[in-house]
Amino acid sequence: MNKEILLKQGGIWAFILVELIFFTVAGNFLSTSDKSFMDFDNMLLLLKQSAPIGIIALGMTIVMINGNIDLSVGATFALSAIVLLDSMTWPFMKEMGDWSIPLAWAFALATGTVLGAINGLIVWKTGVDAFIVTLGSMLGFRGLVFMYNGEQPTSHLNWTLVDFAEAQFLGLHTATWFLLGAALLLWLLMTKTVHGRNAYAIGNNREAAVNAGIRVGPHFLINFMLIGFLASLSAVVFYSESGSVNPNDGMLYELWAITAVVLGGTKLTGGYGSIVSTLGGVIAIQLLRKGLGHIGADTETVNLVIGLILIAVLFLDKQLNRKGKEELKV
Repeated sequence: MNKEILLKQGGIWAFILVELIFFTVAGNFLSTSDKSFMDFDNMLLLLKQSAPIGIIALGMTIVMINGNIDLSVGATFALSAIVLLDSMTWPFMKEMGDWSIPLAWAFALATGTVLGAINGLIVWKTGVDAFIVTLGSMLGFRGLVFMYNGEQPTSHLNWTLVDFAEAQFLGLHTATWFLLGAALLLWLLMTKTVHGRNAYAIGNNREAAVNAGIRVGPHFLINFMLIGFLASLSAVVFYSESGSVNPNDGMLYELWAITAVVLGGTKLTGGYGSIVSTLGGVIAIQLLRKGLGHIGADTETVNLVIGLILIAVLFLDKQLNRKGKEELKV
């Protein structure tokens, strides 16, 4: 079992190393750019671009360890962004000047948390599978996005926010610090707290967790609130710099986040996963997207390659699990 865990957690970082070597070599022959793929500034930008999906994927990891899933994060991301930007145009907020920024952030983060709580409560109180619940809320929340401002973009550019979002500290952009900070806090949550241990126990065997006295329903509620909060945090980080959100923004974010989590080795059935490995999965996907673009591949090719790699990873995981079960029977 230790070899299996080592393979799962180390495999994603080995894959990242292979990507770096491949795209550096291939770029020398196929790229039209004068810059090397592993250019330092290029890698810093890659980390910054990983942040929006990465922050969501970290929350998705915890939900999937529980044995659940959340398909509504893309719509939550968009609605939180609209609340962030639109709230700064409200009369009393405009009178506050830049002091309205923390309040706008609070409104956006509260939006995501409340939407996550709605999902968690429905899953808890009805017993309906989270896939079905969040599929419905994905459509419902996206409907709220369109109701809020029709099909028109919501825009508000605050230069104080832009300066904050574009700032660099120790060479890393603000978005990268948010991603790394979220990863550290969630790693501590999952490895050093009772809540984290309970998440693995519930995902491994929900009935046994109930018999052990774990309050599964409230636990689900907390984790859905957490992923809702993280989806809105992702929006806050991204749209502080962008300043304009379209109603379709965030579409397919849930699929990209799930892909990153699965590439990081988290089981779709729950009970196993790693925050650090999910971070690797996020970086691996961004490297693929950026690397394939570096050598001239179009968007359709990028999506095809990532899809094939995801299928290969799921097949490998199934084979490892089957082998582990056979060893247990011997």
